[in-house]
Amino acid sequence: MKKTVVLNVVGLTQSLLSDSNTPFLYKWASGAQAAAIHPVLPAVTCAAQATYLTGKNPEEHGIVGNGWYFEEECEIKFWRQSNKLIQAEKIWEAAKAADPSFTCANMCWWYNMYSSADYALTPRPQYLADGRKMPDCYTQPADLRDVLQQKLGTFPLFSYWGPNTSIKSSKWIADASKITDDLYNPTLTLIYLPHLDYNLQRLGPHDARIGKDLQEIDAVCADLISFYEAKGASVIVLSEYGISSVNQPIHINRVLRENHYISVRVERGLELLDAGISEAFAVADHQVAHVYVKDKSRIKEVQQLLAKVPGIEEVLAGDERNKYNVAHERCGDLVAIANADSWFTYYFWLDDSKAPDYARMVDIHKKPGYDPVEMFADPKIKFLMPLIAGKLIKKKLGFRTLMDIIPLDATLIKGSHGRVPESQDEWPVFLTKNKQVSLQQKIKATDVFTLIQQHLGLTKPQVAPVQPF
Repeated sequence: MKKTVVLNVVGLTQSLLSDSNTPFLYKWASGAQAAAIHPVLPAVTCAAQATYLTGKNPEEHGIVGNGWYFEEECEIKFWRQSNKLIQAEKIWEAAKAADPSFTCANMCWWYNMYSSADYALTPRPQYLADGRKMPDCYTQPADLRDVLQQKLGTFPLFSYWGPNTSIKSSKWIADASKITDDLYNPTLTLIYLPHLDYNLQRLGPHDARIGKDLQEIDAVCADLISFYEAKGASVIVLSEYGISSVNQPIHINRVLRENHYISVRVERGLELLDAGISEAFAVADHQVAHVYVKDKSRIKEVQQLLAKVPGIEEVLAGDERNKYNVAHERCGDLVAIANADSWFTYYFWLDDSKAPDYARMVDIHKKPGYDPVEMFADPKIKFLMPLIAGKLIKKKLGFRTLMDIIPLDATLIKGSHGRVPESQDEWPVFLTKNKQVSLQQKIKATDVFTLIQQHLGLTKPQVAPVQPF
């Protein structure tokens, strides 16, 4: 098989490539075939990656978002890790069946634990009994973790997500990928580079400050592409989604709360969403929300309520969900889709003084929905850095303390994704210099699976003319 590398440059779109901000990628793409990818819905990390790796839509592979309602447990869970949650054959499994000598390295694509991939890297903090969260990672084989962290330092978890996000995490993953390649020489390497995801959501795609982020990720891509091409690898550059400008957060759970569908549990004067007893609640995930209704006879009334909410473009029920091939059993009874300018918050409280303690923290596993506001420190906090330093000292001394510095102001977010953008310029991209593959100017998300197979030599390639980007 042909050695192949896939760089997943999150958030990269045709509109962001330029000679000034991405000089290496711009020049590299000028000699490449290019396609715009019609994104899967929801166009979010876990669903998009699962579609690329299986060639199936969410209704078949079961990854209906970054999280969903686990009905048997009556709990909303985001950012799970087990690869067994993907209910379809992955590309490395198909490749191994065709050629037992094939090997795959999965470098931080999601659902990366306990898979049949040969080599794996994924963020995995240590959660200590005293409440501390320590940066760390999980690898397969297990001793690869020690090799990587001895050479590169501890995985930079707090640069990977939260107010301190930076190029450091993407650079660490890139360097770890090169070390892994030198050690094992895998046939297929999948590399996740999340850097653009941060400020594109914080600032929006049209903010001039994005130029710095583009230059930083361009340098990382230049290093990786040069490294792998020197080894004779065929390189694919793609993205999962494009990020669009937004200006209106939709508090969908507050609407349901005000209309007496949501139940809360009060602990220490703070409110927690009680999904198991609520008549209806929404699992918010960027511009898409899964709405679960306890009494199925009330689905229509909830649909009619939400259809009137400003910013909600579609509310799909039953077979209507097949419009986007998302009607898996994990899917909500209703799928709400925001309009182009809006996105969904998970907020369910009506009084900020009663918001749960996790609301003001970076806590991706406790929150019953995605929260991009975790990328901000509360601008209202005076003397922020001394406050953080004091809390860190307490943690290191073993005291329990809350890092409660996240604001509750959803209007801070200026970019989002999840729906299919109206402009093709904001669709994700697929770039390759392999002229022996069949590539049209517009492809479906499910086509990525076949195109990777063609690069590997698993399927017979077809010659296609180079299409200018």
